[in-house]
Amino acid sequence: MLFKNGILNAGKGFVKANLRVTEGKISQIGNDLMPIENEEIIDISDKILLAGFVDVHVHFREPGFGYKETIESGSMAAAAGGYTTVCTMPNLNPAPDCLENIQIQKDIIKNMAKIKVLPLATITKGQKGRGELVDFNSLRNEIGFSDDGLGVQSDELMKQAMEEVAKFDGIIVAHCEVEELVKGGYIHDGEYCRRNNHKGICSESEWLQIERDVQLAKETGCRYHVCHISTKESVDIIRRAKAEGVKVTCETAPHYLLLCDEDLQDEGRYKMNPPIRTKDDRKALIEGLLDGTIDMIATDHAPHSAEEKARGLARSAFGIVGLETAFALIHTYFVKEQKLSWEQLIEILSINPRKVFGLAGGLETGQPADITIIDPNKQWTINPEKFLSKGKATPFENWEVWGKVEMTFVDGTRVI
Repeated sequence: MLFKNGILNAGKGFVKANLRVTEGKISQIGNDLMPIENEEIIDISDKILLAGFVDVHVHFREPGFGYKETIESGSMAAAAGGYTTVCTMPNLNPAPDCLENIQIQKDIIKNMAKIKVLPLATITKGQKGRGELVDFNSLRNEIGFSDDGLGVQSDELMKQAMEEVAKFDGIIVAHCEVEELVKGGYIHDGEYCRRNNHKGICSESEWLQIERDVQLAKETGCRYHVCHISTKESVDIIRRAKAEGVKVTCETAPHYLLLCDEDLQDEGRYKMNPPIRTKDDRKALIEGLLDGTIDMIATDHAPHSAEEKARGLARSAFGIVGLETAFALIHTYFVKEQKLSWEQLIEILSINPRKVFGLAGGLETGQPADITIIDPNKQWTINPEKFLSKGKATPFENWEVWGKVEMTFVDGTRVI
């Protein structure tokens, strides 16, 4: 196929050009490309063509919890949001803690996924955050290791995990949470929490474990990626660690950049873990994104059934959906407001996730034709009822946004 009259951006500025796809790969980019026999022509005048987005932190719930989301519904939601590759978290049944169990998930992916879905293996057997470590060497070809949803509680256990994973230059992907500091909390331990008699989660429960892990990564030389950071202390710790040469990277999510605990309402769609923090935390996260401390934006797309999210802040399940809104939110409130350039947006949604996790892709000849077509001038209202995800819980319901994903291609095949 030939994409004609597009505005391309590979992270180095906009250029008007045509792009040819041959056998699922980008074969030519240039202004003078002429159609050839039997070639599909796709005119994308006034549209922006980008390398497909990558989300390294999603929950597709299969196997085990398909009533919340399936590989099929989750991957269609991802494609609708412009994502061509995602990494799935391991809180599944069975947990992907051995080759046999991870193969169950891979078989579903092979048959049902509409985009590239890469499952993470667990750090501990049964994904318990404690107990016995998995056989890392047997799982060394997986994209990474995480117990997401749980922090690894033992210092010694995490050190052993990092030592083993460092032997083959794998990556630990850490949900950081000191369980004894959570104390039954479910939103940030701040002004809204105290005023409304809720139970709070302190910031220390996150950043104390990041501080520990950064030191362990320094000692072991392991590549270490921190999930969904939400506190100003976390940003500072990671910034200092990077300056010292520690192999640490991190992500945050759109909701931590756009909301604070003053925005909370007693509805399940505002409940996620870690929770939305303070204005100062949000400001520090934005600064960390702008100065490169935060490498990428991930959604932590975590769908639940409507019933599980209808019990208010105290009793609803943790987690919101984000794949179908992330690009539009970042484009509207950061690029259009000139806080981020287009090139920075492409770095945090496409280039950096590929670089950190060693993934192919990008607008270069020979790369997979994983392509997203954007209409930057399309204004729309976020309406969860139109989501392709089974999950509908979002704090951004009814927000007005700019920038719509028009088409998504994976290996040259149109998905959306």
